[in-house]
Amino acid sequence: MAKVENIVFLSLVLDLFAFTIPLPLFPRIIEWYTLRESSDPHGLLSRTLWAVSTIRGQLYNPSHNSKRWDIVLLGGLMGSVFSTLQFLVSPYIGSLSDKYGRKKILLITMMGNILSALVWIKSTTFASYMLSRIIGGLSEGNVQLAIAILSDITTPANRAKALSHVGIAFAICFCIGPPIGAYFASRPVAFGQFLGTELNVYAAPALLTLVLLVVETAFLAVALPETRNKRFSVQSPDHIEGHSSDHAASGKGGSPMKKDEAAALVRPAKQRIKTLKTLRVLHFLFLGAFSGVEFTLTFLTFDLFDWNNTQNGKLIGSIGIVSAALQGGYVRRALTRVGELKMARRGISSCAIGLAALALLPHFTVSQPKLAFRLLQAASVCMAFTSATVVNALTAHASLQCDEAPVVTAESSNGTPLKVVNLPELAKGQALGRFRSSGQLGRAIGPLLACASYWTFGPSITYAISAVAMAGLSAHVRKVASEMAVKTT
Repeated sequence: MAKVENIVFLSLVLDLFAFTIPLPLFPRIIEWYTLRESSDPHGLLSRTLWAVSTIRGQLYNPSHNSKRWDIVLLGGLMGSVFSTLQFLVSPYIGSLSDKYGRKKILLITMMGNILSALVWIKSTTFASYMLSRIIGGLSEGNVQLAIAILSDITTPANRAKALSHVGIAFAICFCIGPPIGAYFASRPVAFGQFLGTELNVYAAPALLTLVLLVVETAFLAVALPETRNKRFSVQSPDHIEGHSSDHAASGKGGSPMKKDEAAALVRPAKQRIKTLKTLRVLHFLFLGAFSGVEFTLTFLTFDLFDWNNTQNGKLIGSIGIVSAALQGGYVRRALTRVGELKMARRGISSCAIGLAALALLPHFTVSQPKLAFRLLQAASVCMAFTSATVVNALTAHASLQCDEAPVVTAESSNGTPLKVVNLPELAKGQALGRFRSSGQLGRAIGPLLACASYWTFGPSITYAISAVAMAGLSAHVRKVASEMAVKTT
């Protein structure tokens, strides 16, 4: 098990390293395409910016920097395209992995990621760059399949600890990916002239992304075993009550589990499915609010401080460093003890505090720039804690609901189980794919709403509304946790 965990962790680091490289580049790459294609009124970018400007003009007309405000909204549209496609394909990727195996589907998705990087290298038009994003959105499956693989090889008792590898990989890559992406963005690729072809202005980070994805694919093909159907199971209730059963199973080391241990895992199917639906709603609501703020953060610094790629890269990297420290030093150890929903609530509350700081920041940018910078730092620390806790906690809780233990689907009048089956709705790949899909829908809508609010009402009102929404969500999670605790007692 430890060997597979290490393989999954290394593959995630490679994959997320490649994913985070372009994050600080979005404002400047849109600006580059704008300057490049401004003379072509019929191009995709010109038409898109015209539509953006027209819609903005109906709602808000800034006194200055209207083009920058349009770039902010266009950035939101770009982020939405990728997440919308992930929302559509994630359940299918999960279901296919249940049917054909995790490794096979993972390698197929990696081929799509490699193609996306190849298109990015050569994308000298905005249309071709968006094609790259579309291919990437349809292909990205590493994270959800990594979660399914870790769920395959772990028991409910150590599931949360194993899944923390996903959060740690995210945190590490947010430390190194954006700064390295910003560094290579300033290093033009010379071999384009040698080959007699024009390349994207950011062909260097795109090439680095391609190399990382190729290495990851080769590593997975050689090192990763198939984990589908390698599941931890418990004795069926029939066996526990002394009846023979085809579903009889054993605990660690092949020894039968105690009756109370099995009873803690064997729960009515309806309750587990309902819990998954609740978690999907929470995942959607949280990422809908958080991703919008997360996405507009680099546009905020671009708009108010005129930060470049390097400065934005350092900002994202610093958030990643704090998040990584929290993942390894606190969350990984405390998640099981504190409880998944309680940990998620702490992270959401931290986000509300950070958003309040961002709401105050624009009022001091000119008059007290040092205070504005301190507020940005405080908000970054709060968001780092949020990044380290919420999604990881919700994912761990969701994975426990779809663990492939026997499922009670009917009971007699005296409570004796009548039928024990494994339901498709609780299969790891499909259930976790649907869970991830709900989050991706939030990521698709969040940047659009946040960016629209940003240029309609300004950053202060946008972040203040988001802070109130997060505080309300924190209270809702507390209520949900209390209701779930009552049902399990």
